[in-house]
Amino acid sequence: MSRRALLAVVALAAATAACASGRAVPRPFPEPATAPEITAKRPSGDAFGHRLAATALEFRGVPYRNGGVTPTGFDCSGLVRYVLARHGLAIPRQTRDQFTAGDRVGRRDVRAGDLVFFSTVGRGASHVGIALDDDEFVHAPSSRGVVRVERLTTEYWRSRFIGARRLR
Repeated sequence: MSRRALLAVVALAAATAACASGRAVPRPFPEPATAPEITAKRPSGDAFGHRLAATALEFRGVPYRNGGVTPTGFDCSGLVRYVLARHGLAIPRQTRDQFTAGDRVGRRDVRAGDLVFFSTVGRGASHVGIALDDDEFVHAPSSRGVVRVERLTTEYWRSRFIGARRLR
């Protein structure tokens, strides 16, 4: 393989590895209109996790923007990084790197403030959200273009869930 072809393959792999690393758009995200109505219930977990979840909820309705890291527009890992930074926690920018931060949490032990990860584009972590409790999470999907709440137990998310991490 020529050096130019190899560079093209490496660039393509980097661009599609995570929602914050390029133009890859995880599809298809489920449409909010087809999902059951979700009213964010009181998060379960410790006080710090509640604060993280409450901060994430403040951004519902903020537009999705690929590479977005501010309340004018977020992508999934940008939202997570912004919320954690407001609480004094530093985390890498890209989803695949966020997946290595903190402590691993089993699916049944997920609680408010935990980061939940999904494989939506290729193998490995390519999408991330912040848990509100053991079933609901806040995230910045590209479909319909706004930060919103969804359920981990819907078929789409359950089948793509690859792990959770706790940073505290």
